[in-house]
Amino acid sequence: MNPDFTKNAQERPEPFKADVKGSIPSWLQGTLLRNGPGIFSVGETRYEHWFDGLSLLTSFTFKDGEVTHRCRFLRSDTYNANMAANRIVVSEMGTMAYADPSKNFIFKAITFLNHTMPDFTDNCASNIIKYGNDYYATSETNYIRKIDPVTLETQDKVDYMKYVPVNLATSHPHYDREGNAYNFGTSIAEKGRTKYTLFKVPAVSEKDKGKHAPALKNVEVVCSVPCRSLLQPSYYHSFGMTENYIIFIEQPFKLDILKMATAYMRGVNWASCMKYAPEENTLIHLVDRKTGKEASIKYSTGSMVVYHHVNAFEDEGHVVFDVIAYNDTDLYEMFYLNRMKEDAASQGRDYSRPSYRRFVLPLHSDKSSAVGENLVKLTYTTASAVKEKEGKLTCQAEVLCGDLELPRINYDFNGKKHQFVYGNIVEKSASTKQIAKFDTETKTMLHWEETNYCPSEGVFVPRPNGESEDDGVVLSSVVNSNPGQPGFLLVLDGRTFKEVARAYVNTELYKDVHGLFIPHGSNH
Repeated sequence: MNPDFTKNAQERPEPFKADVKGSIPSWLQGTLLRNGPGIFSVGETRYEHWFDGLSLLTSFTFKDGEVTHRCRFLRSDTYNANMAANRIVVSEMGTMAYADPSKNFIFKAITFLNHTMPDFTDNCASNIIKYGNDYYATSETNYIRKIDPVTLETQDKVDYMKYVPVNLATSHPHYDREGNAYNFGTSIAEKGRTKYTLFKVPAVSEKDKGKHAPALKNVEVVCSVPCRSLLQPSYYHSFGMTENYIIFIEQPFKLDILKMATAYMRGVNWASCMKYAPEENTLIHLVDRKTGKEASIKYSTGSMVVYHHVNAFEDEGHVVFDVIAYNDTDLYEMFYLNRMKEDAASQGRDYSRPSYRRFVLPLHSDKSSAVGENLVKLTYTTASAVKEKEGKLTCQAEVLCGDLELPRINYDFNGKKHQFVYGNIVEKSASTKQIAKFDTETKTMLHWEETNYCPSEGVFVPRPNGESEDDGVVLSSVVNSNPGQPGFLLVLDGRTFKEVARAYVNTELYKDVHGLFIPHGSNH
């Protein structure tokens, strides 16, 4: 049976000591922060899409073999406005909120004008990101909310637009060894141009230590990639990064800005203004991190929809990057709440399944190579890059496996060649029954599953001074699908994928989206 993901969560802001079964490794010291939607109805109104629910922050703190749990709603302006009105008054991507019908015509006209160029929500229910020494709840709008990673209290509201001209930004930044963060955002029709902007948020410098200014005040724009159409920028959720390059996928899954501007008046949600054009190809932009310049070779592949990059690395004159890709936009459709209810009752419908795809980009196109020739010289992959004409390559992926989503790696291997990926096995519904470890070299998979439990994204935590890539643990928040029964935090051995411990929290856990692990003593 699938749990009811559409019911409102309860918060428990005070720390609660969990009941640990098994033994938690003594080196595991720190806090796993998780974020995801937790409130789906306010008063008589309901959200239409699961991703729209109001953010619930959850933490599991590990100290000397013990685990402490707490969870708290993000007190965003969106949350406060909805609660004050006892109805949903702020629109989200999949749910358009309307002015109270009792309000007069003038008020309605003003509300319409406000929605024409939407001031987006600050209901940041997708992930936790770190800029400088600060932690933020984030979704994909221009607003992020600073949070206290210990108490989960909501702090400053930060608008990207004050620091860098982006209307949207991803909730999956990358971090380099020095603690600098990199992220992509979309500037919509700024000075008549729509572009994708890669920006860098530097690690906190010595002179800024102890100051309260947000790290974003030192933001640097690394480069801009022009959008292939002015009013239809691509939707993207993540990107890839190697030591020297950034990989950005401009897919034919787009936001129609003109439709978005009239959505409120037409009585439709913004998500309906996204369109997929399967007849168009996907452009792969390769940007030099040092110079900010795009590669002279133009790479493309067939149409696809990508939410999550797995990892990327360089190897003998090639850039290899791995993504989880779909053939259509079913994934978003699957999370409409009425569909989730139907799927829970009917064991799901036939959605398109994700596939783990490996692409290879040769960095040099030899003038002597013939049109039609595959320029990939790596022997361990069947991915190809075929020369169309001078400076143009068409890429075909190697499919490494199917049905894996929410991919995580040992982040110490980010930008380097990796062997192992941890993820969830997704079925024909929004619930995940299994968590898995995939070996990209042997193409084999190990699983953990237990009847009536739904594990969340598995976060890999490396053992300090670990001996191998998979020397560490995988942490997953596990939802009990028996109503009213407690969930637990699962600790799996990164190598064997056997359970080493679980911590029962004596309260319900809720399906979430993403999160990160903060090692104890990491400047907080």
